[in-house]
Amino acid sequence: MKIRPIITAACAALVFSLASVVFAHDGEAETITKNFEATIPNIPGKSLIAVEVEYAPGAAFPSYTHAKSAFIYAYVVSGAIESKVNDGETRIYRAGESWPEPPGATHWISRNASKTEPAKLLAVFVVDTNDNPLTTPVK
Repeated sequence: MKIRPIITAACAALVFSLASVVFAHDGEAETITKNFEATIPNIPGKSLIAVEVEYAPGAAFPSYTHAKSAFIYAYVVSGAIESKVNDGETRIYRAGESWPEPPGATHWISRNASKTEPAKLLAVFVVDTNDNPLTTPVK
C-alpha cells in the first residue's frame, strides 16, 4: 500500500483555507495557506498539518529549518520547485513529483524554478502536537 496517493487524496479532499500569510523577498511573493490541521487519534501527541505554498514566478524563501519533530511529505501541485534539503543534491521537482524531508531538516534552497510561471507545493507535516513554529529562519 503506497502512502503518497492516500495522503494526496486525503489532503486534496480536505482542502479548505484556514489562514493565509504572504512573504515578500526581493519584490517577489510566496503565499502559504494552511489547508488542514488535526490531531492523529491513533498516534497520541501527533498532528497532521497540510499547507499549500504558492510561489510567484522567480520567488524564493530564505533558508530555514523545520521543527525537530516534523516529518514532511512535499508534493508539487503545479510548476517546478527547486529544492535543496540538508546535504542532499539541489534538485528541480516538477508537477506530480514528491519527496520526504526528515525531522529538523534544513532547507537551503526553496524556490520557483521558473522566472515566468507560478508554482504550487503541498507540504504535509506529521508533527508533535503544539510544536511551533513549524519553520525557523537560518541565521
